[in-house]
Amino acid sequence: MKKYFYFLSLLLLLVSCTEDIRFNNPAFQTLKDNAFWRAQVYEAGIETNDFFVIEGALGYEQIKLQLPEPDKKTYILGINDDVKAIYKDTYKGQEAEFSTGTGKGTGEITVTEYNTVDNTISGTFKFTAVNSDQNAEKQTMHFSEGVFYKIPVTQGPNFVPVNN
Repeated sequence: MKKYFYFLSLLLLLVSCTEDIRFNNPAFQTLKDNAFWRAQVYEAGIETNDFFVIEGALGYEQIKLQLPEPDKKTYILGINDDVKAIYKDTYKGQEAEFSTGTGKGTGEITVTEYNTVDNTISGTFKFTAVNSDQNAEKQTMHFSEGVFYKIPVTQGPNFVPVNN
């Protein structure tokens, strides 16, 4: 009888251990040079230059993904200036800008869902961006496993880009 009691106690202990699931709804996050980076502020919309942008910011740091339109597909970076990714650090004394564009940087942005009913956009990204300062010590920055999930899309002229 003792064996059954101990067995049931052990079984109950194992079954009661659960893993807490944390939902990130919405989210904009990536690995920046293999360090976890999660935006506190994020938004998407059409800028005055008619490009669709998805932005995330954490303090003085900002990531901007620029697309010609928010269609569900994979956009390749480093081919032209219509599709590009930009990272900016505006902290005084540490200002830096890394970007992709025509003939510089590599990567991709994949839009997996553009919900026009709820006005949200989701997808993934990864890219290697080049420093705009050719004399800087650090010339490239790598972003991997990037995710933007259910980022709110501002429609029309009310879209104001994230500025630091």
